[in-house]
Amino acid sequence: MSAKLPKHGAVLFAKDLPRVARFYSELLGMVQTVTETRLIVLESDSFQLVIHGIPKAVADRLDITTPPQRRVDLPTKLVFPVPSLAQARADAVALGGQVDAPSAEFKARGFVACDGFDPEGNVVQFREAAL
Repeated sequence: MSAKLPKHGAVLFAKDLPRVARFYSELLGMVQTVTETRLIVLESDSFQLVIHGIPKAVADRLDITTPPQRRVDLPTKLVFPVPSLAQARADAVALGGQVDAPSAEFKARGFVACDGFDPEGNVVQFREAAL
C-alpha cells in the first residue's frame, strides 16, 4: 500500500481483534497494513478500516454469542461494496458473520443492498452494483 491517505475510513471497536479483522479482510479483500496489540488496520485502494480493541474493563462485560446477536442499537452502520452479494453471503458465514437472505435485499440509486453482521454482531450493509 502506498503512503497516501485513503479517500474514506472508519474506526470499529472489537473484542476479538484478529477474528473481526479476518472477517473484513477476507470478505472485502482488504490488506492488513498495521498489526499492534490493540489495533489492526485494513486497507483497500480507497478505504481504511481501523479496528481498535475495546478496553479490557468493557470487553470483560461483553458476551459475544455464537452466532452473535445483532447490535441494532448502535447509531452507526458500516457500508461496503462487494462484487457479489451471493458470494458475500456464502463467505460471511464461513467467517463467523452473516449477510441476510436474498429476500431482504433492496434496490436503490444504482445498487442492490443487503444488511448482515460481523462476528461480534455489528450490523453492516453490503452493496453490489445493480444491473
